[in-house]
Amino acid sequence: MFVTIDGIEGAGKTTLAKKLVEHLNSLGKSAVFTREPGDGVLGGVLRSVLLDPSFQICSESELFLFLADRAQHVYEKIMPELKSGKIVCCDRYADSTIVYQGYGRNLDIDKLLEFNDFAIRSLWPHKTFILDMDAEVALKRAVKRDKSLGINEKEGKFEAESISFHQRLRSGFLQWASKNSERISVLNADNSTDFLLKQICEVLFGNE
Repeated sequence: MFVTIDGIEGAGKTTLAKKLVEHLNSLGKSAVFTREPGDGVLGGVLRSVLLDPSFQICSESELFLFLADRAQHVYEKIMPELKSGKIVCCDRYADSTIVYQGYGRNLDIDKLLEFNDFAIRSLWPHKTFILDMDAEVALKRAVKRDKSLGINEKEGKFEAESISFHQRLRSGFLQWASKNSERISVLNADNSTDFLLKQICEVLFGNE
């Protein structure tokens, strides 16, 4: 099973994804956490370019760097783990690129879908959960988090974008979710991590 958790900056994706993996393993289900961008050797190099505010790259270059990271990630990490029978939980995936570069950067969404499908070898998640919350509140959380981790200068590119950009992202995620409602569920990120974790497990496993 391949599960992804997505949404705007500061919504709590990483915390929830890690908690989900921890919970699944505690139940005897073999699960692994991974993330985008930046998992693997190539991913680490690309992450340092993609998230560093000092790199001024055009929207098209940004897109293809994300796609390169994702293609290698699928080949090197996600596919092997799935083939070994593990549940893979990924913090961000192709939906992020469609929303950030499509709704956020105004690139053609149909082309983004096509490019992503090629990069991931048509490996779309079985289920995607989008964490939704007020963009301004989420952005403040993200900036505070980056400062506490000392990464605001190295990985604060998207946090430095205008509030209107983040509002477009929130709207974009909701629009994209409505177009892919069979695969994507939207969760209210104002709720506690434990509550969200329960919601996810109910969707994935029902009363199991």
